[in-house]
Amino acid sequence: MRSVRNIFKTGIGPSSSHTMGPAFAAQRFLSKYPDVDAVKVVLYGSLAKTGAGHGTDRAIEEVFSGIDTEIAFNKDDSLVLEHPNTMDIVGYMNGVECASMRALSIGGGEISIVGEGRPEQPEIYSEKTFTEIVELCKSRNIRISDYVFEHEDEDFPAFLGEVWHTMSAAIREGLTHTGILPGGLNLDRKAQKLYNQRHIDESPQTRENRIVCAYAFAVSEQNADCGLIVTAPTCGSCGVLPAVLKYMQEKNAFSDNDVIRALAVAGIVGNIVSTNASISGAECGCQAEIGTACSMAAAALAELYGMGVDQIEYAAEISLEHHLGLTCDPVCGLVQIPCIERNAVAAMRAINALSLANFLSDSRKISFDLVVETMRQTGLDLSHIYRETSEGGLAKLYKTKE
Repeated sequence: MRSVRNIFKTGIGPSSSHTMGPAFAAQRFLSKYPDVDAVKVVLYGSLAKTGAGHGTDRAIEEVFSGIDTEIAFNKDDSLVLEHPNTMDIVGYMNGVECASMRALSIGGGEISIVGEGRPEQPEIYSEKTFTEIVELCKSRNIRISDYVFEHEDEDFPAFLGEVWHTMSAAIREGLTHTGILPGGLNLDRKAQKLYNQRHIDESPQTRENRIVCAYAFAVSEQNADCGLIVTAPTCGSCGVLPAVLKYMQEKNAFSDNDVIRALAVAGIVGNIVSTNASISGAECGCQAEIGTACSMAAAALAELYGMGVDQIEYAAEISLEHHLGLTCDPVCGLVQIPCIERNAVAAMRAINALSLANFLSDSRKISFDLVVETMRQTGLDLSHIYRETSEGGLAKLYKTKE
């Protein structure tokens, strides 16, 4: 597996697959062919069907600023594509075609160039499954976070410190804003209201729910408003992990170093899913995004509380297992409905998974690796209308009602 750094990418929302990935592909093209004076970009599959709502065209045009740019949305379902998020870039000089590249946006801001693969990065982890990692950690009597830090470079703790700083800032910023999110749905920002409006008869449990959800809404609304966020593992699922970590840090006075160790564990969980299945909603539905985010958050919480490797695995497994089959059906192709609420629901589910893992890890029957493979196969079985094309589910019925 490659570095955990690939799971945590800092950038502008609203979509890692539809905004970050295509922008990175355009940057890659421009670095290879800096002399082109015009480009034509053709978007296919999910990029074509929801690219306008996700701001794909805007992200590409920003990279090619100063260059004559044409963007076409090819929605032909009969095409056989390497990936649901496929794009062609053709470059011209003086009206003559001089360069071309096909790129795949494979999730979490990652891209793969047809004929080249992913941009070269070293494989720094020999282990590729949770089982292999657990066996190694037990044989050496080390924690999963120790395992991660041993494999990453010396600057990795500082990198995670910056990740946490950006996540925390997204929560703070999100709580200060009110008003309508862009995109045409006229959706109100709700984070500040959740944070400030105490329930009329608020128990500690109700307060926990309210504050955690407020934090998840804050980050997700920042993402929907093209703010600065960190993928965890994607833009659309960026609110889950910071919400639970910020709440638990405030509640129990965990240090930033404690949180950094938790982030390391979250990152390796996301890495396992990305390596063995997918974190792309266009490829495997929302189970790949929100399900993975919930697993990352639950594993991070288990590390934060000093749980053992089996308990960490159980927390991650529960979280992903109970998101199996979750469809990706963004209304109008925007990362708003149902995406923002899903971040809040998944954050609370991660806390519930932590509680179950504390008691039941010794009786579990299902491994995390098995659930990851199940998620992959379930995603492949999902109809394309439920994989980020906005052609089924809420996206379809909302349009009908309108």
